[in-house]
Amino acid sequence: MSEITFRHPVPVLRVFDVPKAHEFYLGYLGCAVDWEHRFAPELPLYTQVSRGGLVLHLSEHHGDGTPGSVVYTELSGVRALHAELSAKDYPFLSPGLEEDGEIGLTLTLTDPFGNQLRFNEPPAR
Repeated sequence: MSEITFRHPVPVLRVFDVPKAHEFYLGYLGCAVDWEHRFAPELPLYTQVSRGGLVLHLSEHHGDGTPGSVVYTELSGVRALHAELSAKDYPFLSPGLEEDGEIGLTLTLTDPFGNQLRFNEPPAR
């Protein structure tokens, strides 16, 4: 029997406006475009953006993802990320930090399409 090895899942988030998606994911969150795909220039975009270990697929295709989805990501340095984002001129979002002794420190961002990105730094155990 062959060994089964799971890799990190990559969420697919629905987007409706590429310039707004780029403003949020590239300009604000600091991701880079890894690749883009369209079957033809006038057809919907499917793209991968990433920052370090954070990898997301963004899709304009009907049926790919549901607006209002939630992506939960564990990381270290959530305070540094919060400070970095707070220093940026992005008038559509001013996120705070939420602390919970059981789950840790969380920064929640909502993209222009209603998708939530929850960045959580678990407590030291």
